[in-house]
Amino acid sequence: MNLFTDIIQSNRAWLCLDCGKCSSVCPVTIHLVDGYTSPRLLIENAIGSDEDTILDDPLLWSCLTCNRCTEICPSSVEFSDFIQDARQIAREEDLSGDCTHSGLIQTWIRMMAKPDIQQNRLECIDDNLKISQDSDTIYFPGCLPYYDAAFEGIGISGNEIAQSAVKILNHLGIEPLILENERCCGHDQYWQGDMDTFKKLAVLNQELIKSTGAKRIVTTCPECAYTLKHIYPEQLGENGPEVKHLTELLVEDEISRLVFPGPDPDSQLATFQDPCRLGRFSGIYQEPRDLIQDLGYSLIEMNHNKKSSLCCGTSCWSTCGQVNKRIQVDRLQEARSTGAGVLITACIKCQIHFRCAQNDPALEEEIQIPIQDLTTLIAKML
Repeated sequence: MNLFTDIIQSNRAWLCLDCGKCSSVCPVTIHLVDGYTSPRLLIENAIGSDEDTILDDPLLWSCLTCNRCTEICPSSVEFSDFIQDARQIAREEDLSGDCTHSGLIQTWIRMMAKPDIQQNRLECIDDNLKISQDSDTIYFPGCLPYYDAAFEGIGISGNEIAQSAVKILNHLGIEPLILENERCCGHDQYWQGDMDTFKKLAVLNQELIKSTGAKRIVTTCPECAYTLKHIYPEQLGENGPEVKHLTELLVEDEISRLVFPGPDPDSQLATFQDPCRLGRFSGIYQEPRDLIQDLGYSLIEMNHNKKSSLCCGTSCWSTCGQVNKRIQVDRLQEARSTGAGVLITACIKCQIHFRCAQNDPALEEEIQIPIQDLTTLIAKML
């Protein structure tokens, strides 16, 4: 029996028309140097019962699950979900992708999956910020504090994003609850097919959230927002509190209460990087743009924007090499070509990957553009 029969059916792979549109937009396929693979070929092999070819296909682990192929597919083949399901099958065969950063991030996430681990999630909250153990709004920072330890050298401050989010909520009269022993949401483990670790994290988080009686979760991470809102109910069979990304909350509910003095005149022209999980997965395109313009910036779009936006080039802390660097360089060059003085994004991973690419001395000035996090910009301009 074909190992992939069930996921071919559940993800509409059998409807593939072999048109090649997915291959023309897949960031990985476009930049391959050695060999050739594409979403179309991988689906073709799966339907043709060529199981070994699927398990050996480099796209199985290098796919960014950015959903660009599904967005353009005339048959609505759910390729990212197919890849996630196929990775589960591969793990049952003791196969997995290559970890980046020597497996550091996967290691701390697996540590968080242990029930008895004790964390200090509140250390980043200084005396000027107000939180409450009785709030009906949870702020879910995700792995922000941990990224400081790994990426401080390239100018990343996850703690600053978390502090900025609490400052914004305080400005709106909200004193959020922060779970002292919150775990990683498990996004990366889910999309890498590591369902054992994912479910451990999800169950621990769900139990903590339920114990608070909170009615709403706000997060600044697009991946946390999508995972908590969509993947948790799907995998655990239970709906939790309402989940909103901070940009969504501000535009839908609170925008009339925010007043900004305007940006630095030297960087008044801005462009925006759509995070995959915020845009194509969650459909949140206009909200961050509205906020950027409310800050006083003139927004200029890159050629690829909104549904056609290009991914930041690396996913789930796996398989980061020459192809991924090329994707990042292309995107940074596209941002520079707009003439904008700043590239704004609402995802810390986008910021990490772009800043990492900018550290390449061989590229010099061709990909240099200031990169700012939207949450910290809003907090600074309040």
